Amino acid sequence: MDIKIGFTESPRELIIKLEEAARGDAVTRIKDALKADEGILELDDAKGRTYLINAEEVAYVEVGSDAAHPVGFMGA
Repeated sequence: MDIKIGFTESPRELIIKLEEAARGDAVTRIKDALKADEGILELDDAKGRTYLINAEEVAYVEVGSDAAHPVGFMGA
């Protein structure tokens, strides 16, 4: 599962790959941090790296899956 985070005052995005099983916990942590609008959002990726993100600087968060989406005319 991919989480894409956009920041105010920055054209770049942060993409974090998480285990699919961690989806519910990650979404809850993101919502709580954004509601508080202060403090630090902490997320751990699939490789064990920890990201500490200033919640005040988050412009948007996109939560999606990394499942392959078929493209083309296969089976048409």
